[in-house]
Amino acid sequence: MAVLMFLLGLALLVVGAEALVRGASRLALSFGITPLVVGLTVVAFGTGSPELAVSLQSAGSGRTDLALGNVVGSNIFNVLFILGASAVIVPLLVARQVVRQEVPVMIGVSLLLFALAADGRIGRADGVLMLGLLLAYTFFLIRQSRRQNGGGDAGLPDGLSAAAGWESRLPVQLLLIAAGIGLLVLGATWLVDAAVTFAQYLGVSELVIGLTIVAAGTSLPEVATSVVAALRGQRDIAVGNVVGSNVFNILAVLGLASAVNPAGTAVAPAMLAFDLPVMIAVAIACLPIFFTGNRIGRWEGALFLGLYAAYMGYVLLAAQEHDALRPYSTVMLAAVLPLVGLTLATVAWREWRRRRGT
Repeated sequence: MAVLMFLLGLALLVVGAEALVRGASRLALSFGITPLVVGLTVVAFGTGSPELAVSLQSAGSGRTDLALGNVVGSNIFNVLFILGASAVIVPLLVARQVVRQEVPVMIGVSLLLFALAADGRIGRADGVLMLGLLLAYTFFLIRQSRRQNGGGDAGLPDGLSAAAGWESRLPVQLLLIAAGIGLLVLGATWLVDAAVTFAQYLGVSELVIGLTIVAAGTSLPEVATSVVAALRGQRDIAVGNVVGSNVFNILAVLGLASAVNPAGTAVAPAMLAFDLPVMIAVAIACLPIFFTGNRIGRWEGALFLGLYAAYMGYVLLAAQEHDALRPYSTVMLAAVLPLVGLTLATVAWREWRRRRGT
C-alpha cells in the first residue's frame, strides 16, 4: 500500500507541476513578461514546486528532517544527475549570463544556507530573510530583462509559446494553475506519508529517505524538462532550469517551510558535517566546468554522474552503519575527490590561459 501511495504521489506531483508550469507560463506571457524571465523564474520555480509541496507538508507535520533532506538532496541530484545525464545524451551549451550571474547566485545562496544552519536551526527570521531575497532576486531579473532587447519565444521549452490556442485564454490559465496546485498538495501528502512508512520499515532516518528517494522523486519535473530540452536542441534551457530550481529550492522552499513553522527547521549534525558541504561543493564545481568553452561535454557529464553515484554510495553505507564505510570514506577523501578537484582546476587553468592568449 505504501509503494502504491508513493507511486501515485509521484505521478500527481509530475502532472501537477506540468499543469502549474503551463498555466503560469501562459499567464506570465499574457501579461508581457519576457520569455527570459519566464524561463528563469516561472518554469524553474514551477518544476521546483514538488519540493515546495513536500517540504511544506513535512514541516507542517513536524518532520523537518524530511523537509531539509528533500531540498539538499534535490539540489545535489539536479546538478550531478540531471545535468550529467543531459550532457551524456548531448553536450550542453551554457549561456554566458548563467555563468556570470546565475551560478554565482546559486553558490551564494548555498553558502547563505550553511551560515544560517550553522547553529543547528533555520529559524522563522531566517526563513523570512530567504523569502525576501527571493523577491529581490525575481524583481532584479524582471528589471534586467526590461533593459535587454529580445522577444518571441526564445528561452522557453517546447510547447510554451505565447500563441497557445486554447491555453491562451485567461480562465484556462487560472484553471491550470489551480489544478496544478491541488494535485501538488495531494501528491505531496501521499508521498510524505509513504516516505515515512519506508523509513520505519527500512530502519533508516527520515533524513536519509529525504536525501535519496524523495529528493529524486520530487526532481522528476526537472529531469523531464532538462532531458527533453537537451534532446530538442534547447540545451541552454537544460542548464538554466536546474540552476534556477536550485535557487528556488533554497530561498523559497526552505524559506517558506521555516517561516511557517514556529520552531523553524531543525538541522541535524550529519547534515552540517557532510550533506550541506557536498551541496556547496557541487555548486562551486559548476564554475570551472561551465565557463570552459561555455559548454558541458559528455566526459564532464559522465564525471557528474560518477560523483552522484559515489555520493549515494556514502549515504547508503552511512545509513546502514556498514563496516565498509570507513575504507570507502578513506578512498573518497584521499584519492577520488582530490583527483576530481585537480582535474577541474587543470581544466579551468587551461581555459584561462587560452582566453588570455586570445
